[in-house]
Amino acid sequence: MALFDGLKGSSGKNKAEKDAARSEKDKLKYMSMAYKEAERAFEEGDVPIGCIIVNEDGKVVGKAYNRRNRDGSTTSHAEILAIQQACKKCGDWRLEDCEMYVTLEPCPMCAGAILQARMKKVYIGATNSKAGCAGSVINLLQMDGFNHKVEVEKGLMGDQCSILIKEFFEELRQGGDI
Repeated sequence: MALFDGLKGSSGKNKAEKDAARSEKDKLKYMSMAYKEAERAFEEGDVPIGCIIVNEDGKVVGKAYNRRNRDGSTTSHAEILAIQQACKKCGDWRLEDCEMYVTLEPCPMCAGAILQARMKKVYIGATNSKAGCAGSVINLLQMDGFNHKVEVEKGLMGDQCSILIKEFFEELRQGGDI
């Protein structure tokens, strides 16, 4: 028994037990946090996408929302900003033990950053038929040939996330104050 004690964290659970322990309640909690970030983007007139990154202990190490318009920068996507925060908090560019919760399927740039960060898993709210790179247009996150593949789970709060995006673009087309 003592041989395996080194494989256990402070909670007494080994890595496999922690991986299996992420409950549906926890997943919904984290995606709800990402959704709140997306609402902030909407309020500021940007495409409502929110992102949360959680480490293996369930601690939020990155959270962000789309800020392309506010920052005037092509790269100010929620995923990129959350990855930057998480790397700072974790003290490493590798986020191998982290999971991402994002309200919209990542674009090519964000999917590339997720791969480069060696993210463990991505939970996606709504799919993105125009630019989604987790299977809708192309699946960069699980493509053969890359040195890393990311686990993907789609549809977590999918209807709510999809409705928020649709409402944003409807208001935009109608000339609303976005």
